[in-house]
Amino acid sequence: VGVAILYDASPLIILLSFLAALGAAFTQAGLARLQVPLFFSQIAGGFVITAVTTVVSALGAAGIPLFTDVQPSIIVASGIVLMLSGLTVVGAAQDAIDGFALTAGGRILDLTMQTLGVVLGILIGLELARLVGVSIPLPTDAIPFGSMLAQIAGAIIIAVAVALFNGAGLRIILVSAVLSTIAIVAYSLTLTLGVQAGAASAIGALLASFIGILTARGVHVPSVAVTTAAIVPLVPGTAVFRGLLGVVHSDGTAEGMLDGVGPLVLAGSIGIGLAAGASLGLYLGTPLRATLAGV
Repeated sequence: VGVAILYDASPLIILLSFLAALGAAFTQAGLARLQVPLFFSQIAGGFVITAVTTVVSALGAAGIPLFTDVQPSIIVASGIVLMLSGLTVVGAAQDAIDGFALTAGGRILDLTMQTLGVVLGILIGLELARLVGVSIPLPTDAIPFGSMLAQIAGAIIIAVAVALFNGAGLRIILVSAVLSTIAIVAYSLTLTLGVQAGAASAIGALLASFIGILTARGVHVPSVAVTTAAIVPLVPGTAVFRGLLGVVHSDGTAEGMLDGVGPLVLAGSIGIGLAAGASLGLYLGTPLRATLAGV
C-alpha cells in the first residue's frame, strides 16, 4: 500500500496492490511452514504477484471499465519491495567497506539468491501470461513518483511496516518514519536538480543513515535497523519489472533486449547507490557520534 501511495496511485490500484502482496505473503508463510527453502519461496511469491497482475491486465484488455486504466507496474513493484531485503543490502555493503570480506560475501550471495528468486518468479509468470495470450502493456517511460505529500505518506507507511515486520518497538518505528521522510525528500529534491536516479538514491540514503546513527544512540535504538527501514521506499521495484517485461517482449532481438536491459541497469545503479550511501553515512557518522558522546 505504501508503494502504491508513493506513486500517487488510485484507490483501486492501492487495493489490488494490497491483495497481490497479501497473496504473496500468505504463500510464502505457507511454504515456510513446510520448510521450503527461501529461494523457492521467493519464486512462488513473485509468481503470485505476476499472476494477479496478469488477471488484472486481462480484465482491462476485455474492456471492463474498472480495470482499463490500471498500471500493472505499480502492482508488481509493491510486491517486489515486499520481498527484497534492505537489511541484507546495507549489511553486505557495510561489511565489504569495513574489510570483512567473508561475511560480506555470504550476505551478497544471500541477497543474490533472494533477488534471483523474485526475478525467476516474475519471469515465469510473464511467460505463462504470454503463452495464454495475455499481454501486459510495456510502459515506455519510468513511472514517476507522485506529489511530495504522497511520497512522504508512502515512505512513512513503508518504513513503519518494515519496522513492524522486523519486530521493532515504538522508538524504532518513530525514528524510522522520520528518517524515511528525510530520505525521500532528499531524493526528490536531488532529482529536481537533474541528478541521475542512482546518485539521488545514494544522497537520500546517505542523509538518512548519517542522521540515523547520530540519533540512534540518544534514543537507544540500533542504527542499522532504522537506516534499513528508511531506505526501503527507494528500492527500484518498477525499474526491475519494466526491465523484465522488456526482456520477455523482446523475442530475442537486440533492439528489444536493449529496451529491457536499460531499466535493469538503472535498477542496479539505484541498488548500488542505496548500499553505498547507507554505508557511507554510517562510516561518517560513527566517529562523530563517538565525539559527541565524549563531549
